[in-house]
Amino acid sequence: MTVCLAVTLMAIGAVFVFSASARIDVEYDLFRFYSYPEFRQILFFLAAILVVFGFSLMNYRRLALSDNTVGSWLKNPAVYLVGVSIVLLILVLITPLGVEVNNAKRWIRIPAGPITISFQPSELAKWSLVLFLPAVSVMLGKKLKDFLKGFVPIFLLIGLVVGLILIEDFGTALFVAFLSLAILFVAGGKWWHFLTPLPILVIVFAIAIITSPERIERIKTFVQPGDSTSQTSGYQIRQSLIAVSTGGLLGKGLGGGISKYGHLPEDTTDFIFAIISEELGFVGVCLVVLLFMLFIALGMMIIYRCPDDFGKLLAFGIVLTIGLQAAVNLGVVTRLLPTKGIALPFISAGGTHLLLTAAAVGILAGVARRSKLK
Repeated sequence: MTVCLAVTLMAIGAVFVFSASARIDVEYDLFRFYSYPEFRQILFFLAAILVVFGFSLMNYRRLALSDNTVGSWLKNPAVYLVGVSIVLLILVLITPLGVEVNNAKRWIRIPAGPITISFQPSELAKWSLVLFLPAVSVMLGKKLKDFLKGFVPIFLLIGLVVGLILIEDFGTALFVAFLSLAILFVAGGKWWHFLTPLPILVIVFAIAIITSPERIERIKTFVQPGDSTSQTSGYQIRQSLIAVSTGGLLGKGLGGGISKYGHLPEDTTDFIFAIISEELGFVGVCLVVLLFMLFIALGMMIIYRCPDDFGKLLAFGIVLTIGLQAAVNLGVVTRLLPTKGIALPFISAGGTHLLLTAAAVGILAGVARRSKLK
């Protein structure tokens, strides 16, 4: 059932990325098929379906750490994912492969013949921690409650990954930090362990805000939206609210929206929910939100029914990541939260986040399937 919900949301995403990509001044050149985001999303959608079903057949116990030995660590795929993520995050900063998009250097672009492969290492880093932390937490067991031998080593690893992401993307760094600490807390970490480094975290993130005029402007826009001009970040959120509010009850119809014609920036990615609101209206919005709520509810059932601690914690991390990311995106689009580039799971355009999220859902489905076999 979780797979069906995920595929349904991905299908909605493919449809609305195609709709939001509509332009009145473009003639399609099918020889440059991959250069169009709407066509790329269709390819990603088809690939994501294969990824979901492929990972659902995998034994999720392969991601667990049986003991604290070198052999066990070397056999764990999540360990390699964390290592690769750290290397890629560094490559973004120090090599020409890292490129700046929207005033942030967080993308890697690799020319591959007639096409260019682009992805965000921070997305891989996020999911690698979601897979790795349950494994190391369960492996440590009661040792996790030991501050120096259990909590500190894991926290330093999280700090390294989050610190590298923070240099590139403030919002994602904050998101990954919260996810990681939430997983550790549910795994059995003592509450005072989290309070100990809290002042340092607050200082680091405060410095990251006050040293960035763009971040300060976004906060000002959120607090005082009426003071923003059309050249600031306030323009984007105003256009988003216009799209959401003009949808009415039933919307303007699929393809009938006008915000996508140069009015709303990032209409296929971070603000695609505004396009859905404009074209499907309140009814369509409720349907999408209901699908996410059903996904979270089923995920909670999987967590409850899973017979082993590692499966429970792994499923918790996956459900929390998808549910929280969806909530943050909807909050940004409706101005309940400050503007930040957080994609809507399954729906926003982009191959990296779609394929990695599909893989995570496949693992979640594997947990559910093996729980039924017990």
